[in-house]
Amino acid sequence: MTKLQEKTVADLVTENIKAAHIFKKYGIDFCCGGGISIKRACERAKIDPTILESELLNLETIPDRASDYNSWKLDFLTDHIINLHHVYIEESSPLLLQYSKRVNQVHGHHYIELAEIEELVKNVVQELAVHMKKEELILFPFIKKLVQAEREASDIPAIHFGTVENPINMMEAEHEQAGDIMRKIAKLSNNYTPPENACNTYRAFYAKLDEFEQDLHQHVHLENNILFPKALNLEKKLKNK
Repeated sequence: MTKLQEKTVADLVTENIKAAHIFKKYGIDFCCGGGISIKRACERAKIDPTILESELLNLETIPDRASDYNSWKLDFLTDHIINLHHVYIEESSPLLLQYSKRVNQVHGHHYIELAEIEELVKNVVQELAVHMKKEELILFPFIKKLVQAEREASDIPAIHFGTVENPINMMEAEHEQAGDIMRKIAKLSNNYTPPENACNTYRAFYAKLDEFEQDLHQHVHLENNILFPKALNLEKKLKNK
């Protein structure tokens, strides 16, 4: 096994976000399930690891600074997640709800999976709405306070949840739940492939679901693999100073 194959999926995406596109192409989870080695991921996806390795090695070796999230300050990263990914979910959710209801009403008698897809869309939209508020009102403000404490060489502010690890564990569990829902939707929709005779609304619905899932993957990657581990390390560093 080569050194590259020993690396985890999450590590490679953290080093170069463009690797996410390759993993997506082969159906490899790079956010919640990114903690396994490239070799193990290839075994699960039933693909030749040398093929994947070749594509990964052909990526640009110098990441674009604008997307080199691993180098960003944590307070800036939290703002980026809110302004890009949270806003995207808030803007996309009403549209997904409308599409899912309309497509099920018109085509559900023939494509029975649409009723379950509609319910799953409702579930993921509701869960993410609550989840994002927890991040925006509790977790992210505390991470910003950790950054400020490091900058000013001051003490960690008092918090009611004990340690940053507690809300992080909750957020990661909720990421996994949202990921499970999207995986069910992908399976029911044949990976967002509309029927050959589908109307434009049907096609637009599945295209939006695909886009929504891709955004969620990057969103969760930024939190699970970059923001959260760095916040844990920063809190530990400040406690041990």
